[in-house]
Amino acid sequence: MDLEARCEPVLETARTYAADVDAAARFPTEAVEALRASGLLGLTLPTEVCGLGAGPVEFSQVTARLAAACGSTAMIYLMHVSAAMTAAAAPPPSLPQVLTAMASGRTLATLAFSESGSRSHFWAPASRATLDGDGQVRLAAEKSFVTSAGQADLYVVCTLSADAGTGDGAVDLYAVAADTPGVAVAGAWRGMGLRGNASAPMRIEVSLSEGHRIGKPGAGFELMTGTVMPWFNLGNAAVSLGLATAACDAAISHASTARLQHLGQTLAELPTVRARIARMALRRAVTESYVRTASASIAAPDEQTALHVLGVKALANDAALEVTDEAMRICGGAAFSAHLQVERIFRDARAGHVMAPTADVLYDFYGKAVTGQPLF
Repeated sequence: MDLEARCEPVLETARTYAADVDAAARFPTEAVEALRASGLLGLTLPTEVCGLGAGPVEFSQVTARLAAACGSTAMIYLMHVSAAMTAAAAPPPSLPQVLTAMASGRTLATLAFSESGSRSHFWAPASRATLDGDGQVRLAAEKSFVTSAGQADLYVVCTLSADAGTGDGAVDLYAVAADTPGVAVAGAWRGMGLRGNASAPMRIEVSLSEGHRIGKPGAGFELMTGTVMPWFNLGNAAVSLGLATAACDAAISHASTARLQHLGQTLAELPTVRARIARMALRRAVTESYVRTASASIAAPDEQTALHVLGVKALANDAALEVTDEAMRICGGAAFSAHLQVERIFRDARAGHVMAPTADVLYDFYGKAVTGQPLF
């Protein structure tokens, strides 16, 4: 598996269109088509379904590189992988070819979890499935933020289980094809950052066979915490790392070439600027090291894996905030113009911290874990 050969055309395309995607707040069609053709949509799926059979380490590396080129494309990618790995954990019987379709690039998938009633607590949806007289499952959910809304071919949707009692919090996950009657985008996406990821609200009012369920009845919570969170948190951390890397590179390049003519010096020759560069570069390096550690632990689980799953997103999200802020300070007024792209990266980096599970929620979970308290 030559990852470099698969990645480079995608990265080149993503870099080429990133500024326009951001300026026009449009879906990065060109980069997504390149992803479809590259085989990378099947990066982590098993070879038995025509995937590449790679794991968390390769996934975090590819996602970080994508984010350094285009944050929106990287977010679309990580959501696809998170949805794909959820379906792979318990394939829905009514969609026997879904994994092969995702691995081949024919099917772009995403998660449809968040609801206004549960907000960042994505594991506790407010919507509830019902059973009709014909044995069909009826989903009626208003989803508040769905990456690739209207662009994905398949949505992994969470809802309270139809089989549970009214007070029971059992959750089910369903694989819903985009062309199912009743799947609709319910609003526009106007984001401060990640402006091309089409993270719009959706209305999902569909009837499905129970064979579209991913996993056993009521198993959604375990899939969310045991499969979705490791892949999503790691991928989100990789996006933050990629954005931090791009900001670092841009700031160092600018400071090394921009000159103060009256002093005959570059910005990098000023001690105050050098100190900021050092802090920025070290913060990025520490984050890269931890993302690498977390990736390896998720790939080969050990006693620290649960902590890494909780900590990696929060740590990387905060690092991206700090690094991009430092890059803005280093570049000064030039950072506010579009030509450096630092302001785009700065805006994109703000999304991860408030994306469910938010960094604050993860810090709370981490604190519970290390003090021996139950997470939920």
